[in-house]
Amino acid sequence: MWFTGGVGLPHSAGLSAIFVGVVAGIALGTCSGLVPGLHANAFALVLASVASGVPGPPVATAAAILAAATVHTFLDVVPALALGVPDAALAPGALPGHRLVLGGRGREALRLSALGSGAALSLAIPIAVPITEATIHVYPLVRDSLWAVLLAVVTVLVWTEPTLRAKLAAVVTVVAATGLGLAVLDRTFAGPLPVGGVLAPLLTGLFGVPVLLDARHGAGVPPQGDASVATSPQAVSRSIVAGTGGGAFVGYLPGVSAGVAGTLALAVLPGADPDESARAYVTATSAATTATTVFALFAFAGLGTPRTGALVALSSAGLPAGLAVALPVTVVAGIVGALLVPVLGDRVLAAVGRFDQRRLVVGVVSGLVVLSWAFAGGGGVVVLAVAAVVGYVPVRLGCRRVHLMSVLMGPLVLG
Repeated sequence: MWFTGGVGLPHSAGLSAIFVGVVAGIALGTCSGLVPGLHANAFALVLASVASGVPGPPVATAAAILAAATVHTFLDVVPALALGVPDAALAPGALPGHRLVLGGRGREALRLSALGSGAALSLAIPIAVPITEATIHVYPLVRDSLWAVLLAVVTVLVWTEPTLRAKLAAVVTVVAATGLGLAVLDRTFAGPLPVGGVLAPLLTGLFGVPVLLDARHGAGVPPQGDASVATSPQAVSRSIVAGTGGGAFVGYLPGVSAGVAGTLALAVLPGADPDESARAYVTATSAATTATTVFALFAFAGLGTPRTGALVALSSAGLPAGLAVALPVTVVAGIVGALLVPVLGDRVLAAVGRFDQRRLVVGVVSGLVVLSWAFAGGGGVVVLAVAAVVGYVPVRLGCRRVHLMSVLMGPLVLG
């Protein structure tokens, strides 16, 4: 069957090489995950570009790339919470995680993220085989009707906005993001890095730069309270199950992000006050991100379609990516990542709180400009700037930022 394909179980020497690769990958993923604006997919492609020059068996290099990408997806919540925290007066319009940080609940948010990701890891694995079996049978129909499926996703996201004004703002955002995607995604951009492209500056401009610039006049991270989780176990469990279900949807479908899965997951959760909604969003989105990583492994094994940057990197570099190696590596790296989130996150929140917010924002945005140039040259910097302008559309009009993902879904809908 499909899940027995790929490389077989490695011998003892191979296990030693894989262990070294996993340790190296965890170290790399820890460093990259704490770098603001560095997307896991972009980082995986960079690792793949130097894979041929790495000494040792290919399976060890593959393990390092998978482990690095997995740990990165766990730890990137840390800079997401610690940076871009706006002035307290802007709290109602802040990102869900930032609202918790402004309320002194950043340490709780870190633990909710780690809990959501860790639980999704254990929940996704046993259900991935039957879901993949079912997907194999229906995927030809989904592939032929992909535009309709993605159009339905966009429509649902717009419809879940709470007011008519927000729905209209979402439509404007979808149109602007789709136009941006049509303008840049088919163009060739080259930077100093051997493997680059426009995706990193595009997504950084849409989702990162506007958040940071809005925070330049803020007071930064306020003192944080204790790390206790104030949400009931039942509410956390519902968020995890909903996020894992959304992750299954994302893992097999191109063009849809974990943020979209988290938003769709919230639509099926019972209504709550803003703080509870923020907690549910952090938990569900973290669960969706991790579940996507797991389901994408099975999608690659069953459908032959890589859905994450790490799998694209392994495929393009000709490295082994069979489940016999990929799944255990992902599980081990995921466990380590879940443990590192609160340990490192608490320290980062405390350290960022001591910095001058304006200088910090200027430094981070300057770093993002350099990264954009490295990935896509001067054109990448232009894309970063234009994407940042489009990224302000939902902020100024009053709808959710998730509609900006139409930058990928819109062009797919239009063929």
